[in-house]
Amino acid sequence: MAGFRALAREVRDPERHIAQRRSALRKCLERFAPYGHRATWHHLCTRAGIAPEDRDPDPARLVRALEELEEARALWLAYEAEFAERRRQEKHEGIRQPSAVDDWHLRTWGGCDIVPCESPTAHPRGRLAAVLRRMIQAMEGRPAGACPVCAEEHLAWREDLDHSPWAGPVCTGCGIVVPTPILTAAALTAARRLAHSRRYATV
Repeated sequence: MAGFRALAREVRDPERHIAQRRSALRKCLERFAPYGHRATWHHLCTRAGIAPEDRDPDPARLVRALEELEEARALWLAYEAEFAERRRQEKHEGIRQPSAVDDWHLRTWGGCDIVPCESPTAHPRGRLAAVLRRMIQAMEGRPAGACPVCAEEHLAWREDLDHSPWAGPVCTGCGIVVPTPILTAAALTAARRLAHSRRYATV
């Protein structure tokens, strides 16, 4: 099975048919998809000006989408290396139990669903690397009362998510599922209250 770098070379290869190059980019998302496969694909297409279902996209736009994905992947790999080194040091010092934030990070190992989006068409608008940088800062900081990506304070608790964890707060601004360890108790309570009020407003 080809790795991310080999697939990236295929995306850039002008000797390949454009459909093959598009397919290679889709396969890149099997190795690294911060928002989940479908949401990351929709994001890249939107940012690069490609119709998600276009089988014959402009090659330059395809490469532009790849470059944004590569930028984000490089940032995440650097963070993963730092995380692994810190855990080795902590274990050396006798700290065996990872924190709640570290436990969440371990579920994202490999680069998929780092910033999961509940809907494939609702995702942050900024560059992937910028969004990941904000998430990393939030993971390394103190719990806050708003979405770490767009600063939206209105978070709605959902219990029907399509991936693990199966329940959690969803940002009503940018659509990400916000990791509970980076939110304050008050923010989580408000998210549950908002979901409750919306549920009964439709009855």
